[in-house]
Amino acid sequence: MNTIVSDAGARAALLKRVGDILLRPRETWPQIEAEDGSPAAIYKNYLVYLAAIPAVAGFIGYSLIGASVFGVTVRTPVAAGLVNMVVGYVLSLALAYVLTLIVNQLAPRFQARQDMGSAFKLVAYASTAGMLGGVFNLLPLLSMLGLLAALYSIYLVYTGIPVLMKAPQEKALGYTGAVVVCGVIVAIVAGLVMSVFTPASRGVGGGLAGAGSGESVTLKVPGTDITIDTRAIEAASRKMEAAQSKGDADAAAKAAGEAIGAALGLGGASQALEPQQLRAALPESLGKLARTAVEARSDSALGMKMSTASASYDADGQTVEITVRDVGASPALRMGLAAWSSSEVDSEKTDSVERVYRQGKTAIQERYAKDGSSAELAMLLPNGILLEASGAVGIEELKRHLLPMGKQLAAIARTPA
Repeated sequence: MNTIVSDAGARAALLKRVGDILLRPRETWPQIEAEDGSPAAIYKNYLVYLAAIPAVAGFIGYSLIGASVFGVTVRTPVAAGLVNMVVGYVLSLALAYVLTLIVNQLAPRFQARQDMGSAFKLVAYASTAGMLGGVFNLLPLLSMLGLLAALYSIYLVYTGIPVLMKAPQEKALGYTGAVVVCGVIVAIVAGLVMSVFTPASRGVGGGLAGAGSGESVTLKVPGTDITIDTRAIEAASRKMEAAQSKGDADAAAKAAGEAIGAALGLGGASQALEPQQLRAALPESLGKLARTAVEARSDSALGMKMSTASASYDADGQTVEITVRDVGASPALRMGLAAWSSSEVDSEKTDSVERVYRQGKTAIQERYAKDGSSAELAMLLPNGILLEASGAVGIEELKRHLLPMGKQLAAIARTPA
């Protein structure tokens, strides 16, 4: 790891950005929004340096300084500490991109735009506080203070979402909450992967694995359970070690992806659906509303695949946006995008209504204005497909169009893994 910015100008720019985003986030986000959103550029000029802080500080604190407990100083062996440092550093960089994919997928749910460059800038720069907080790892007894620094990253996300993702201000808080929930899951995944890949953590990781059947661990979280296949992680770890010993970088990267996929609960009973399967359910028209745009796409990173299809409809001032997502093959993604499905809500205000209920095995969320000027409808189908729609129409018209689509999508069968 190169933790020194060699060019004086680049170093000054890095320090200025860190200071600006921490001290003046509301003024700094518009500047970031106008900059290059290339992940490669942000990794090269920013994240590779910031991510090194908790990794290097952790090695110094736990392997060289040590933690004193009842007068006894405990240190992680230097060799194991070095492995912890390298693996933790690489995972933090990789999982930043995974969280970016999730943030981008969440966008339409909160009337925000989907843009990978903007999502990556949000994740990268909002993580500044948390990464700087890693400096407390230099003194293990103060490491918990790093959590306080990480809390400031939540505020940075909240202030950055309206600027970078173009979410309405009233949606920013809910969007931030969803991002935080997904961030917690990503952190859990990173810890589980670390426990398998790093010798110093095997005792802890082994105990966690043993809490299950010996082959898996189940994490119960709002909206879903995430089953971690520890046997698959171990197998992928052995593949990675073998590939590294042969100098096969491609095979090692593939094995690392398999391990993280298993940690994310992606090695379950079914595979991700193809985006064209979802696109086929989007009709060319909704009554008098003609389809003006349609897109089907699949995004992948480190074993996580997310398929999405979306369409826009318009006529005489009435507009409807429909998005179909496959969240059934990724429990972490399902929890982030459809956490509401585990709730039951019946809320009515002077001019609006919100309801969450179930019809059979389908969870349904309705939000609409009483005057019929706007409505949002979401349906989580039993096969893990999430159907969402919003527009300048009444709720009954939205339901009239979406219920037949829901039946069509619910009939899609998944291929066993």
